[in-house]
Amino acid sequence: MTSDPRRSVVNQDALPGNFPTHRHSGAFWEALGRTVGTFGFLEETIAKAIFAFTGTREIPEHKIEAEFEKWLSTLQKALSDPLGGLIDAYGKAVRQHPDATLTNLQDLLDDLRKAAELRNVLCHGSWRVPDDAGRSIPHYVDRKNRVFETPIDVAYLDQVRRHVVELACAVINSVSHMGWQFPGSQSPGRQIL
Repeated sequence: MTSDPRRSVVNQDALPGNFPTHRHSGAFWEALGRTVGTFGFLEETIAKAIFAFTGTREIPEHKIEAEFEKWLSTLQKALSDPLGGLIDAYGKAVRQHPDATLTNLQDLLDDLRKAAELRNVLCHGSWRVPDDAGRSIPHYVDRKNRVFETPIDVAYLDQVRRHVVELACAVINSVSHMGWQFPGSQSPGRQIL
């Protein structure tokens, strides 16, 4: 004897306003949005730095055409690569530039990679109900099956955002310290054409 299954559908009209984000404060969502937006700025900054480092190398005249083709591919990837790929390309571009003045490249790359891991949590995590202090642990498991377990609140997000700004400034400085104007800015230095 089989019974009919109890079928149902979600009554969307009965859901709370702003579902599923209704349990967190507006300040939390603003801090999260600003932090995610700052990561977007970091990605654009790294892409511009790749342009600067790869576009200011001296190329022997007989190799210009072949190098130009490779450069176009590099720039196209810099426009579309996710943060991890951008960090790798940035590191390679700095190492290959004969006039690079950055002395702590590996430290900067390590810090950028750590930030990229946290960016993935913030962008792709599913936010759980906050505790009484407004902290929430996003449901996030990375490709190595590591479960994120740190409670996040507005103060945590503000601290992350400030750190990402520091990283972006370090990337900008890696170009401007060589005497080049950072692409898209009004900073001092020689313009990169």
